Amino acid sequence: MSHDEQRSRLEEERRIANAGGLARWARGCATHPWRVVFGWLGATLLLIVLVAGFHGTLANEFSVPGTDFQKATDLIKAKFGAQDGAALRVVMAAPPGESLDTPERKAAVAKMVQIATEGEKSLDKNADNAGSIKDPLAPDSGQLSDSGRVAFFDAQFDQTGFQLPRNDVVDLEDQLRAAGESAGIQVEFTGEAESPPPETGSSEIIGLIVAFFILMVLFRALVPSLIPLLFAVVAVASAFLLLYLAARLSDFNTITPILVSMIGLGVGIDYTLFIVTRFRQMLHDGLTPPEAAAAAGATAGRAVIFAGTTVAISITGLAFIGIDFITKLGVGSALGVLTAVILANTLLPAILSLLGHKIDRGRLGMKPADESREGQARTFVARWGRFVTRNAKIVLPVVLVVLFILASPVLSVRLGLADSSTAPKQQTTRQAYDLLSAKDGFGPGFTSPIPVVVDMRDDAQSASDLEAAIKQVPGVAQVVAPIYNTKDNTPDGASVAIINAYSKYAPQDAKTDDIVSELRNNTIPNTLQGSSAQAFVSGQNAAFTDIGDRILSNSPKFLLYIIGVTFLLLAMAFRSIVVALKAALTTLISALVGFGVLVFVVQMGHGMGVIGLDRTGPIESFVPPIAFAIIFGLSMDYEVFLMSRIREEHVHGADTLNAVRDGVSGVGRVIVAAALIMATVFFAFILNPDRVTKEFGLLLGVAILTDALLVRMTLVPSLLTLLGERSWAMPGWLDRILPNLTVEPPSESAGGRTPAPAPAAGD
Repeated sequence: MSHDEQRSRLEEERRIANAGGLARWARGCATHPWRVVFGWLGATLLLIVLVAGFHGTLANEFSVPGTDFQKATDLIKAKFGAQDGAALRVVMAAPPGESLDTPERKAAVAKMVQIATEGEKSLDKNADNAGSIKDPLAPDSGQLSDSGRVAFFDAQFDQTGFQLPRNDVVDLEDQLRAAGESAGIQVEFTGEAESPPPETGSSEIIGLIVAFFILMVLFRALVPSLIPLLFAVVAVASAFLLLYLAARLSDFNTITPILVSMIGLGVGIDYTLFIVTRFRQMLHDGLTPPEAAAAAGATAGRAVIFAGTTVAISITGLAFIGIDFITKLGVGSALGVLTAVILANTLLPAILSLLGHKIDRGRLGMKPADESREGQARTFVARWGRFVTRNAKIVLPVVLVVLFILASPVLSVRLGLADSSTAPKQQTTRQAYDLLSAKDGFGPGFTSPIPVVVDMRDDAQSASDLEAAIKQVPGVAQVVAPIYNTKDNTPDGASVAIINAYSKYAPQDAKTDDIVSELRNNTIPNTLQGSSAQAFVSGQNAAFTDIGDRILSNSPKFLLYIIGVTFLLLAMAFRSIVVALKAALTTLISALVGFGVLVFVVQMGHGMGVIGLDRTGPIESFVPPIAFAIIFGLSMDYEVFLMSRIREEHVHGADTLNAVRDGVSGVGRVIVAAALIMATVFFAFILNPDRVTKEFGLLLGVAILTDALLVRMTLVPSLLTLLGERSWAMPGWLDRILPNLTVEPPSESAGGRTPAPAPAAGD
C-alpha cells in the first residue's frame, strides 16, 4: 500500500471514529475510561446486593394452557394438594436370582422405611403430611415385584425437587443406601426429588481452555487472547445476577443456567473478539488508542449491536409458540447476549483505550501476525475465498448437495419423551429405571404411569366405569383402582379421582403414545358419553404429546415472524432484498443441518457413544423451537459480520467479486476462529450427564460450525459471485419506505445517509 493510500485510509478511519452517535458513545467511553470502569463496578455491586436480598429460585415446572395435560394437572393441584410436592422413589433389589424375603433383608427394609419417614418429617415443612410410608414387602402393597427381587417405596415432600435442599436429599440417600447395602441390597433412587439442577462448571472450563488456545493461534499474544475470555466470564456472571433477579418475578426452568452459560460464553467471546480485532487493526494503522477504540466501536461494535438485535428478535418469536416455559427459556438464554452486547459497547472500549499498544503484549516468543491487508490476503481463509469465487459454478451446487444430505435425517425426527433408559448408565435414576422395568421387576411401562384424572361432578360411578374401560385398551398392562380425594379413599363425597394405567411398553416407545391417543380419542369419550363427568389424561407422555402438538400448530407463525422481521432488518441494513432473503434461507439451512445431525446421532443411534449415550430415544419436544431461535440469532452474527465487511468494500468502490474476496480476506479468519470457539463451548456441554444438555450442545455446535464453514465461507461467497451486482438489488419503492438502518458508519459525503451501490446495468 502506497504512502498516499495509507494516509487516505488513516483519515477515513479517523472520520469513522467521529461519525454517528455510536462512534460518539464509544469515544466517550474511550476518553473517560475510569468513569466507565468504576460505573461498571458500582452497577455490579448493586446487582450483587439486590440478588442477595431479593433473589428468586428456579422451578422445574411448566404449563401448557388449554391442553388435556394442563387440565389434569390443575385438578390434581386443587384436589390433591398434599401430593403436589416432589417424591423420592427408593428402589431396592436383592442380588440376581435372590429375593428380598429373608430376615436380614426384611429388617434392613424396615430400617430404611424408618429412615425415610424421619427424612420426610425433617424436610417437609408441613409435618402432618409426612410419615405415611407403608411396608413395601407387605403382600398387598403392590410395591413388591412378582419375583420378590425388586421393591420400592416413595418418600413424599411438600416442596418441588429443586426447592428441596440438595445436600439434605443426598444425605438422606446416603443413609438409605448404607442401611440397604449392609444386608446386600442394591439401593437406587428416582423421582422428582432425585432431579438436581443440571451440572455446570467443568464444561465451561474446558470450553474456555480450548478457546484460549484458538485465540493464541489467532492473535499470537497473551493479552488480546485473555480479554475475550475475561469479558465472556463477566458477561455470564452478570447474566446470572439478572436471571436470579428475574426469577423473583416469574418462574424460570432449571435448565436455564445451562443455556445462559452456553450462549453467554459463546457470544461473549465472539463479540469481544470482533471488536478487539478491529481495534488492533486500526491501532496498527496509526490511530491513537482512544481513536482506535472509538472507530472499532463504530464499526465492529455496530455489527455486534445488530447481531445482538437479531438474537433478541429470534428469542421474542418463541412467544408465538404459546408455551410459557419455552418462552422463558428463550428469554433467560438471551440474558447472556444482552450483557455481552452492553459490555462490548461500554466497558470494552474503555479497557482497550487504557491498554493502548499494550494490547500486543505477551508474545511468548511467537512471531506477530501480519495484520495489513496484504498479510490478510495471504491467509488460508483468504486463499479459500479466492478458490470459492473462481470456481463458484462448481462450488455452489456441491455445497448445497452436502448441506441437504446432512440435513436429510430431520425428515425422520420424532418429538416426544426420552425416558430414564437413555440416561448414562452410572446415574442412579438410570439404574433405578433398569431395576423397575426388568423382567424380574415390574415391566417396562411401570416407571411412567398414565394417570387419567376424572372430574366426577355428580357421576359417582364414572371413575369405576373408566377403570373397567381402560383395562380393555390394547397395550395397557395394569390399571390401579381409582384414588379418590377423600380421607377414606371412597367415591362417597369425592369430586375427583385418579386412575393410574401402566403401559406394556417403555415410556419413550411410540406405542405408549398410541395408548394416550386411544384413551383421549375413543375410550374416555365413549365411556362418559351422556355423563356429566369429564376425564383428562396426564403424565409425561401426555405432556410431551401436548407440547409437540402445540409447537407444530404454532410453528408457521413462529417461523414467519422470525424470518420476516429479520428479512426486513437486513433489507434496511444492507439495502438489498437479495442479501436479506439469502441470509434468512441460508440460516434456515444451517439450523436444519444441526437438527439432522442431532436426529442421526441421538434418535438413530449413529455415534451416540461419542456423546456419552448408550440408548436411542426421541428428541424432547421443547428442544427444536428453543434451539432454532438461538441458532437463527447466532448464525445471523456471522452473516452480519461478513456482509457488513463485504458491503463496506462495495460502498467504497469495489465490484461485487472483489468486495467478496476482500470481505472474506478481511474478516473471514476471525469468523472461522469465532465459530470454532463458539462450537467448542457448545460441544463442551456434551460432557454434561444431562441428556437434554447434550442435545443442545451437539445441535448448537454442529449448526454453528456448519454456518461458519459451509454457509458463510463457502455457500455465500459462491452465490454472491454468481449473482454479481444483482446481489444488491433493491426495489426503489421499498428503498424509499424502509428506514436507513446501516451496519457501517454513516458517510459524511451522503449527508449521513450511506449511499447504496449503483445497480448493475439492466437491474
